Formats: sequence, C-alpha cells, structure tokens
Amino acid sequence: MYKMKFDVAVVGGGPAGLAAAIAAKKEGAEKVLIIERDNALGGILQQCIHPGFGLTRFNEELSGPEYYSRFIDEAKALGVETLLNAMVLEVNAEAKEVYCVNSEYGMVLVQAKSVVLAMGCRERTRANIVVPGTRPAGLYTAGSAQRLVNRQNVMVGKKVVILGSGDIGMIMARRMTLEGAKVVMVVELMDYLAGLTRNRVQCLDDFGIPLKLAHTITRIVGNERVEGVYIAPVDGNKKPITDKEEFVECDTVLFSVGLIPENELTKNAGIEMNRITNGPSVNQYMETSKAGVFACGNVVHVNDLVDNVSSESEQAGRFAAKYAKGELSTAEKTVVCQTGRNVRYVCPHKIAATGESEKVALYFRVLSPEENVKLVVKSGDEVIATKKELRVNPGEMCCVKVDVAKVDDTLTVEVVKE
Repeated sequence: MYKMKFDVAVVGGGPAGLAAAIAAKKEGAEKVLIIERDNALGGILQQCIHPGFGLTRFNEELSGPEYYSRFIDEAKALGVETLLNAMVLEVNAEAKEVYCVNSEYGMVLVQAKSVVLAMGCRERTRANIVVPGTRPAGLYTAGSAQRLVNRQNVMVGKKVVILGSGDIGMIMARRMTLEGAKVVMVVELMDYLAGLTRNRVQCLDDFGIPLKLAHTITRIVGNERVEGVYIAPVDGNKKPITDKEEFVECDTVLFSVGLIPENELTKNAGIEMNRITNGPSVNQYMETSKAGVFACGNVVHVNDLVDNVSSESEQAGRFAAKYAKGELSTAEKTVVCQTGRNVRYVCPHKIAATGESEKVALYFRVLSPEENVKLVVKSGDEVIATKKELRVNPGEMCCVKVDVAKVDDTLTVEVVKE
C-alpha cells in the first residue's frame, strides 16, 4: 500500500475542497492534499458554463469554470498538492486516515493530522420520488442533462418537460431553449419556487416558459422513447387531484427535485448526522462530532450560492489547519442551535463556546415564504441579533451574524412577522 503523510487532507476537489485547502495553507498548514475522484479539479462547476457565479465574492459575474479556475490558480501558487483519479473508500475519523484507490499508485493510505470532508452532493432521481409509468429513453436528472449538453455536446431532447423548480432545472430550461429545444413547462409540487427568484426571472420569465406551481407529474408515457406525461394539480396534502389530470406531449423529462449530500463516507466514519440536512452535524468551526474531522459545502447542507460554499469552506480549512498545529481552542461548553418559528434548520448546528468574542454566521432556510419579516436570534429569552428582510423563501438561504460571547445555554433562530 502506497502511504502519504500530510497536515490536512481534503476529500473532494470542487469549490468547497479548493476553498478549504487554500484556507488551510494560508493558516499555516505546511502540507495540504486534495483527493479528487475525477481527472481534474472543479467539481460540478466544470459543467456550469452559465454566468452568475462570484457576484458577492469577486463582484463579477463569472461562469463556473471561470470561478473555480481562480481557486485552482491560487491553490497551485500556494503549493497545495493534489491526488486525482482517486476514489476514497474509507475515512478513519479517529486515526485521521483516508483510504483510497488511485489509477497510478493503486491502494493509497493518506495519513493526516486533520481531515476536511468536501464531497458535495448528488441529485434525487425519478426512483427517489417514485413517479409511476414506463421506463423509456428521455428521462434525465437536470444535472446529467447539463453534463451531456455542456461537456459532451449531446442534445438530450427536442420537447421538454421539467419536474421541479430547483436552480439546475430552471437553468437547464434556459439552456435547452438556447439550444433550440421547446421547453413546454416547468412543473413544481410546492406552491412556491424551489430555487432562486433571479433564476425564475432570467431562465423562465425571460424566455416565456410557463411555471405550474402546486402541480406534479402523475405518469410517464412511452415505450422506447418518452411520448408524454400526465400532470395534475395537488391538494393541500400534496396528493394529485386525478380528475383534473391532463396529458402533455414531450420527448424528454428532466428531474430537478432536490439534492442529497454525499455522506456515505461520513456515516461510515461514525460521525453524528443531522436528520434535516442529511449532512454531518458541525459547530462554527465546521468541525464534526469527531475531533479533527471537518466538513464543508454541500456535504453539510445544500447551499443556494457557491459564494456561501466558499465562505463556509474557508472556515473549515482554517480551523483544520489550527487543529493540525494544535492551536484550536477548547470549548468550555457546547450550545445546540435550535429552530424557532418558520425555520427549517440552522447551520452550524452547534456553537462551541470558548469564552472568547467571535462573530459567527448562522445560515438557515425557512419553511414557507413570507414578506416583511424580522430574523431573530435569541439566547434564552434575550435577543442577541436581528435582521429585517422584505421577503424570505425556502429556496434562498438566510444569514444572521451573532457574537459567540453573547450565547448562553440556548440559542434559537426564528422568523417573526412584522
């Protein structure tokens, strides 16, 4: 077995892994390694050729490749090492060991002082949501269609129905239209948008693509190729109203029905998981329940903007380096972040209170859309942070910063109607 030793080992070479590795280097970790299963760094952004990245981080509108290439250049300049074509098989959280298989070295054991998990996420498929009907050609997740069109120059269909108003689905509605396809409609189960409002405007409204909220696909029709789908409105319990079912002709269906954090490695390492996000439970340092093992990006919770991913991942990389150097502060106590009114989850899930004053960004998603609200953070009965918002939506991340020194025994985040 080929053995390698590093201060910080980062699993995943997408935007999260790149940001974490760079931050670890800047914090003083001498040897930092990115382990990536693909033959190149960049992750999902390799196929995201559309603009819209880097607006908050770089104050520019960049494509996915333009965005991650800046991180790759910086990582190379700092001396971050990479192990490509390497599939990680196991992470030993106690020993800080990563076992992987590589095309050049065969079985590889990476021994580190700290580990950062940055494996990203994958899409839910038709099987995950159980759509009845036949199994013809022409059924794709939105991400797989994006890869085929953008990277492999393969046109997936000519007449398209998209299930789910997630960001990738709406972006692919625009992309398919620009490639000459007819996007018949986007169908969304919920009665509100699942993705960013800006994507609805730029990808659907600007191209005259109808969005049917509170609807779903009830059946897929076709033998060798998709011939069409039946769609129906849903009631308050999300059950299809079958007597209002209608047939929509199409030759392709794209599924944009949510993302699942890639956490098989995390679970097998015995790390505590959060049942809402399906990612590891982390504190403000992005440290998991296993000391010295950190996690960041969409493997923790699915973000809406890559700029948020980069910021959280820098936090993970910075404190992974501190842990590797023996400089991470010991917590006096741990405070669980609780959800209050109209809040689905909060990340970080815990606050490690060290007695020192530090600002922590609390990211969270709401359960349902509301307008003219106040985001409120309480420690016990004391309000320690507030922020006004004109509107909140489950598809868009909210953020409030708090001072850890003000956190007592409890911390609750809620949305209050003004």
